[in-house]
Order: sequence, then structure tokens, then C-alpha cells
Amino acid sequence: MQKINAGQMDWEVSQSSPTGKFQRFGKQISEALGRDRRSSDLDKRHPFDVEITRVPPGAASGPYHSHSAQWEFFQVISGNGTVRHSNGTTSIEDGDAFLFKPGEPHNIKNDGHEDLIYLVVADNPIGETCYYPDSRKWAVKSPEYRLMRSDPLDYYDCEE
Repeated sequence: MQKINAGQMDWEVSQSSPTGKFQRFGKQISEALGRDRRSSDLDKRHPFDVEITRVPPGAASGPYHSHSAQWEFFQVISGNGTVRHSNGTTSIEDGDAFLFKPGEPHNIKNDGHEDLIYLVVADNPIGETCYYPDSRKWAVKSPEYRLMRSDPLDYYDCEE
């Protein structure tokens, strides 16, 4: 059995945009327990990823996005904010839990006066992609991580 204490872990910068609109800090629980995010071996990859996330007041955790195959479970530990989703926005506060399945766009914003801290548990599907509806870009993680934009093409374009 491996054991760590999240209270003894430092907050790592998970994301910070140039203007600070998007900021989040994380405690990478799964990685502290030995997860290798780049491995395709499930014993090394782990079947799920666990992170404690901190979003400062006024910031969003990241751009509005959806996952092609990944499920994400969130549990608010402290603070409050809003979650943007396909049906609008929903207020969140400590004690709230919510889930996004693949294809459901979302982002979390801290519109309170204190840090918003939540637990996120995500499964780890191999070949996962993300779509960012506001900026019309894709994140592709196979074989390497790339962000790109594309216009729709015919299936046989440049094939014959």
C-alpha cells in the first residue's frame, strides 16, 4: 500500500494564462501515488486520476471544453463559484458534487472572495481528445499532445 498526505503537499501551478483569466493550482494525488500519465500500462497509468484543485478568486480553472471519452467527478471542498455547462451556469459551494460525462462541455469559475478548492476524479481513457467550443480548437493527445484548429474535410481529402 502506498500512502501520501495531501496536507503536506505543495500546490503546483497546473495552469496560468498570460492575463491570469485562467489559473489553477493542483495537488497531484495520483502522481504522488506513482501514476505515470504517459504510460499505456494500466498498472502504471492507474484507472483514474485524482487531483485537489485550487482556483483563486476571479479566475476560471481553464477554458470551456469537452472531453471525447473522459468522465470527470467534482467535489467542492471549500469556497464557491459557478460552473458553465451546455444549459447555462450553475452556482456551486462547499459540499456540492457534480459529474460531467464525455461530450459535455464545462468550466469552473471562482466568482467568490476566497479560494475555490475542489477534488476532481477523472478516468484515464487512452486516446482522449478535448474540444474548446469558444475558440474552436482541439487538443489531441495521440501520439503527442497538440492543440490545433481544423476545417471540416472530406474523408478522402489528399488520400487519392
